[in-house]
Amino acid sequence: MSLTDTIKPARTRAGWRPGLPPLQALLPYAVPAAILILWEIAGATGLVRETVMPRPSVILATAVQMMLTGELFTHLGVSAARALAGLLIGGGIGFLLGVANGVSRLSETLTDSTLQMVRNIPHLALIPLVILWFGIGEGAKLFLVALGVFFPIYLNTLHGIRNVDPQLIEMGRAYGMNGRRLFFRVVLPGALPSIFVGLRYGLGIMWLTLIVAETLSASSGLGYMAMKAREFMVLDVVVLSILLYAALGKLADTLTRALERRALKWSPAYANA
Repeated sequence: MSLTDTIKPARTRAGWRPGLPPLQALLPYAVPAAILILWEIAGATGLVRETVMPRPSVILATAVQMMLTGELFTHLGVSAARALAGLLIGGGIGFLLGVANGVSRLSETLTDSTLQMVRNIPHLALIPLVILWFGIGEGAKLFLVALGVFFPIYLNTLHGIRNVDPQLIEMGRAYGMNGRRLFFRVVLPGALPSIFVGLRYGLGIMWLTLIVAETLSASSGLGYMAMKAREFMVLDVVVLSILLYAALGKLADTLTRALERRALKWSPAYANA
């Protein structure tokens, strides 16, 4: 056997070579790619009129032009900052209350019933009241986003902590753990799968709420960009804004799933993910 044969990279998987993405990793993007191709063909052949839905190539050209002027990055940055701020505020409060009510029956008795009543009020229905409270500035947008994110994270944190295996807690106590050490070594890791479910669900509501919130007399952001384009009937910019919301939502979910796999690599369910 020659030296070149010994250093030749072996195929570790059928149909895969080092340096190329495995076919399985590309499969989730097959359907979106097919939709874009069919969309482009339908627009180019006249089956779908440009006044109804611009072709992907036209939208891409518009995106490139807006990137060159810097306008697109400005709106993207503003929307991302609003989403992150709302997530940190609403998610942080929801997590802390979920932990408090999960470990303390007294805290749950005092606050959970009130929170459940508020949860059943659609948070977007509060827009007229929010405008009266905060005006049409950034405070109103942050409040709506934070409120939308709060309940998924609160409920899943509470559920996760309450459903930690009691045998694991007893085992931790048998090893001399108690109080804070027991919480951080046993209870919190056991609740993490449910917490990440709440985070992923909350991220979806975050972008949904942001779309509506940025129509409240905003002067920047993707929602403002879409509303301004609607007034001037610039359909490609409207569709671009919608696609960017979808892309940002997918990016946030992908990052959360990667963090979930890293944080839960000790779990057999995530060991081979």
